[in-house]
Amino acid sequence: MARTGVETSLSELAARAADAAVARRRLRAADGGRLVLGIAGPPGAGKSTLARGVRDELNLYAGTRIAEVAPMDGFHLSNAQLRDAGKLARKGEPDTFDVAGYIELLRRVREAEPGQPIPWPTYSRELHEPVPGGVVFDHQTIVVTEGNYLLLDSGEWAAVRPLLDETWYLDVPRPIIEKRLVRRHIRGGRSAADAKSKVEHSDLRNARLVERTRFSADLVLRKSGRGYRID
Repeated sequence: MARTGVETSLSELAARAADAAVARRRLRAADGGRLVLGIAGPPGAGKSTLARGVRDELNLYAGTRIAEVAPMDGFHLSNAQLRDAGKLARKGEPDTFDVAGYIELLRRVREAEPGQPIPWPTYSRELHEPVPGGVVFDHQTIVVTEGNYLLLDSGEWAAVRPLLDETWYLDVPRPIIEKRLVRRHIRGGRSAADAKSKVEHSDLRNARLVERTRFSADLVLRKSGRGYRID
């Protein structure tokens, strides 16, 4: 178990993920497949930045592409689907994702022998839509999946946690989250008033839900300077 209050760097976090991958291969040598690292946290916490940073450190250390990011956001329902269901204003809440599709593809990527190309959808913040096949898993042996709801223990989401070999939770004070999300929505084309309303009536409700899952993670992190602190 990691000591709390300790500063850690991206390279040290990547080393932890690499060690977990080695341990998984030893335990499941007959099964093959990939290690899945799950990074959870509220919207605006910086999960995507952490996931990409860990991926890049792993690939740099290995000298080849052993890791890739599998974002949960690629499984947003399309705007047309949300509009038809009357959920577009609540986009980003737990029931606005294709949860079954996420679980099915995560299981497939986890269990497949590396070398079999498997496309994974991403999400475009310019189009505000999922993008099919945004990344492709091929020879990578480590999957870094990140998203708000990976540790939820209710409904369809409860089936995600058993697929994660290692779980991290990125914690951020709520006022910082609020500022980041307002800026994100404005960059995405919303007015300042509309952005603040979206954050207040949807995003922060999601954040409160996600915050209750932090204690089920293997590691809780907070951004600290150029690195992270283990909480």
